[in-house]
Amino acid sequence: MTIKGIVRVMGVSRNTVRAALASAGPPKYERTSAGSSVDTFEPAIREVLRAFPRMPATVIAERVGWTRGMTVFKQRVAELRPAYLPPDPASRTSYEPGEIAQCDFWFPDIRLPVGPGQERPPTALPVLVMISAYSRWLTAVLVPTRTAEDLFAGWWLLLQRLGAVPRTLVWDQEGAVGKRRRGQTVLTEDAHAFRGVLGAGIFLCDPADPETKGIVERVNGYLETSFLPGRSFTGPADFNTQLEDFCATANRRHRRALGCAPTDRIGADRAAMLPLPPVAPVTGWRSSLRLPRDHYVRVDGNDYSVHPGSVGRRIEVVTDLDRVQAFSEGRLVADHARSWMRHQTFTDPLHADAARTLRRQHRALASMRAGAAAEEGLEKVQVEERRLTDYDELFGLVEPTGQPLRSPLGSESAESGVEGGVA
Repeated sequence: MTIKGIVRVMGVSRNTVRAALASAGPPKYERTSAGSSVDTFEPAIREVLRAFPRMPATVIAERVGWTRGMTVFKQRVAELRPAYLPPDPASRTSYEPGEIAQCDFWFPDIRLPVGPGQERPPTALPVLVMISAYSRWLTAVLVPTRTAEDLFAGWWLLLQRLGAVPRTLVWDQEGAVGKRRRGQTVLTEDAHAFRGVLGAGIFLCDPADPETKGIVERVNGYLETSFLPGRSFTGPADFNTQLEDFCATANRRHRRALGCAPTDRIGADRAAMLPLPPVAPVTGWRSSLRLPRDHYVRVDGNDYSVHPGSVGRRIEVVTDLDRVQAFSEGRLVADHARSWMRHQTFTDPLHADAARTLRRQHRALASMRAGAAAEEGLEKVQVEERRLTDYDELFGLVEPTGQPLRSPLGSESAESGVEGGVA
């Protein structure tokens, strides 16, 4: 229709029709903006952000004298901050098969019974978690302590379950593994020895940089929310059994980020990893000592008996996550299940019987030796018994023939007593 035709049909002026045809949409009422109370503070906000681009909005409000509500002020600061602070975009990391596995400790928020009348709090329940970055294959185990001996023993157990060695193992700054100094990774002697046997590298994250090992951090949260709820545990062995079953189930579940389950990728992941070393690394507790008369050795706060036949001999004590063993000249002289309790004494009944037998034999041998020594002393040492008359002759009290001496005053004087005789 022509403009004149529209004017006749609508009954409006030509200018109204021309304005409507020129507009991009139907007419609507728009109120003129009256501005915001933050506008007058914007120059001061810009000055603060120019000098301190990371200053929190609440601190900026104090500096510029803002006394009203914080919502509009924070919105304005959020709009202005990007102009003074360079953006820090997060990069998306892709992983190659066999390249990286991330490790960490998870502390479940439970109290675990470890023996009669004893429990361990969450801070004393370190769960060693390892996940392959490419396949997301998960393995985990509860270890007794965070010490280097138990950490590397648990780590080797997880690598054996994986069946191969990732080329790079990522850790945060765990004390038993190492730390970062001036941007460089400084490993402990135990970590150097461990990775040397494996042939793999260990990378330590910078402080306050959890994104570097974000996969295992998310796994820790997954275990906290999906493994713990609704479960009860009778002890560490039961905890590890349930945890291993849960990891096996989790590895069969479909992952949206992968488009498949970890079991579908683990074959390619293992093929690109390093093989397990032919000789296992030295892990666990090892010590050498001369066994005292009190035939017990102390490991992790507990005392374990050793066969008393090794008293006085040098023995080697070897402890892993499950057993406490002692060897003397290559012979096994003690074998106990490792306890998670504290300040306990564990005695093998065979060791107690052997100790009683050896004590009886020792006492019998000591008695025999004492009796033999007494008899031998009597035979060797003969004491002469002198007659009493020898002493009388020595002092001149009797004649050499044994007769008493006669007084020069006669017998009467001798018999008269002290007054007339010789005393």
